[in-house]
Amino acid sequence: MFNPSQHDVRRFFCEALRKDRAHEILTPLEAIARDWIVQHPEYEADLSDAQAALERDYPVEGGKANPFLHLSMHLSIAEQLSIDQPPGIRSAYERLAQKLQSEHEAHHQIMECLGETIWNAQRSGMPPDSAAYLDCIRRR
Repeated sequence: MFNPSQHDVRRFFCEALRKDRAHEILTPLEAIARDWIVQHPEYEADLSDAQAALERDYPVEGGKANPFLHLSMHLSIAEQLSIDQPPGIRSAYERLAQKLQSEHEAHHQIMECLGETIWNAQRSGMPPDSAAYLDCIRRR
């Protein structure tokens, strides 16, 4: 199973941006990452210096979102939607995107549900509850 470290994730996003700027060929996953990076220009400075990215910390108290966590969640949701896993997420997403008139905002709403689902699973020591996750999305 693939289990990247924090540094691996940060290098991946920094490298995707670097390769895009250099007009180099991107892997399919890098291309998806690039598409989300483009939609978040506020993260470009964080991704432009890989060494600084490896050293930087994003404490909650600092009030600055962790761009690597945010972009990773976009990738996770994109993967879930591409394979409709958990079953029903794609249709729930499509309804939410239509309601919000924004696919990007729908991703952000799903992110809230994903974060809540992961937090609950970690707290309980149980696997993530996909039914509760889908219910959260549908309630949005």
